[in-house]
Amino acid sequence: MQSTATNLDWRTPVLAWLDAHVPPRRLAHILGVEGCAVALAERFGADPSLAARAGLLHDLAKHFDSTRLLSEARRLAIAVDPIQQATPHLLHAEVSAALAAELFGEHHPQVLTAIANHTLGAAPMDLLSQILYVADWIEPTRRGEDVARVRTAVEQGLLVAVLVGAEQTILELISTGRPIHPRTLDTRNWALSILKPKETP
Repeated sequence: MQSTATNLDWRTPVLAWLDAHVPPRRLAHILGVEGCAVALAERFGADPSLAARAGLLHDLAKHFDSTRLLSEARRLAIAVDPIQQATPHLLHAEVSAALAAELFGEHHPQVLTAIANHTLGAAPMDLLSQILYVADWIEPTRRGEDVARVRTAVEQGLLVAVLVGAEQTILELISTGRPIHPRTLDTRNWALSILKPKETP
């Protein structure tokens, strides 16, 4: 897949696939993430063409049902932990990354890692992963008080927005009595450790 800086033709088959596999509202979200990721990349010093690719490809498996997500994970040799087994939706990010490579020839490691990390996060996360994680939160079609908190946080810095996004996820999961994946906890703790390093005696 070539850089968007020199060739935009790569978007055509991706958009055609998305149009056939996701509803219009989800496509609007995906396009919003793509645009937001590009804007964040330009602001924080990442490659906008990589951000665009990660944004457009990040939700390929979003509307697969649980059975298909588990089946695709097995087929694509993606490890499934007990929380993902019980909540297969959490696999859509890693399945989407694998499908981006399989269906559209995306092989840039930072793009694939960003796609794989955009739901649960990771510790650590490189710049592109942070950008996609935050763009998925704050793209223009998203609404809600939690989204507003992440939008406000990004004005203080990208990593601040990662921290607030992870914390909003954790709070929601606690309030609804659902399990918290360790990667989300690790993301929060990693971001916090950088923003507020432990004081030495």
